[in-house]
Amino acid sequence: MLGRKLPTIFTTHLAKFLFWVGVLISIVAVLRQTDLSEQIWIAPVIAYLAILLGAFLAWLLIKGQAFLKNSQPQPSTQASLILASMLGNTGYLGFPITLVMVGKEYFAWALFDDLLGSVFGAYGLGVLLATRFGNTIQNHGHMAKAILINPALWSFGYGLLFRQVAIPNMVEIGLKKLAWCAIALSLILIGMRLSRLNSWYKLKPAGISFFIKMLLVPIILGSTLSLFGVTGEAAQVKVLQIAMPPAFATLIIAETFDLDHDLGVTALAMGSMVLLVTLPLWLWLF
Repeated sequence: MLGRKLPTIFTTHLAKFLFWVGVLISIVAVLRQTDLSEQIWIAPVIAYLAILLGAFLAWLLIKGQAFLKNSQPQPSTQASLILASMLGNTGYLGFPITLVMVGKEYFAWALFDDLLGSVFGAYGLGVLLATRFGNTIQNHGHMAKAILINPALWSFGYGLLFRQVAIPNMVEIGLKKLAWCAIALSLILIGMRLSRLNSWYKLKPAGISFFIKMLLVPIILGSTLSLFGVTGEAAQVKVLQIAMPPAFATLIIAETFDLDHDLGVTALAMGSMVLLVTLPLWLWLF
């Protein structure tokens, strides 16, 4: 309702507030109560495996189609399909789902997955892919700057230091409340953005990316997590993060490099709705 009634500028301002303030508060607040075991550093490694596996499977399907039908999508469509198959919404959507479904004790797994895995996967490998297939030439320095000034990364480092600082109980409680408010606002923001999506004519290629990103990759990596020594609730967090729908970063990259924006929009909307079905599936299986 808010997405349809309020002006677009409101969504823009809310996104900026969450990017520069909300996410920072959430990360700092939750890190104070999170268990940071040695094994947690395997989280970004598995995130990179999921990103690379999704990209490889999408590339394999594109080449298979070219071989069987003697045709293949436009380069810009190929890039958008691969991006939607490899990049998940592990932050704005993955964080609240992890906190509610598994608990704050394992939140660091989701945090390391997103900040040290998905962020660099999107603005590193994703940008390289976009420059290879895209129709525009961009200044890579701007993309590097976008990573370096990301407040989530800085708040992650600050949160690790702030864990050692003793603060009054009332301040601690207030920090928690602010963190949950920011998380709630991030979910509202996703809903507002989805309410404005109106491109549905690329359901078939979007369905391919959904099949890879939200079914194939989670079942392959989820069934092998024990080989990495990741079991129990930690494994549950990893599977939930791997199985998130396509990230909004896919649209940002598509717009920046003139890729197939309509495919990105359709994949994002479809994945966000299908999550209602796949989420209980993964919780049941793992």
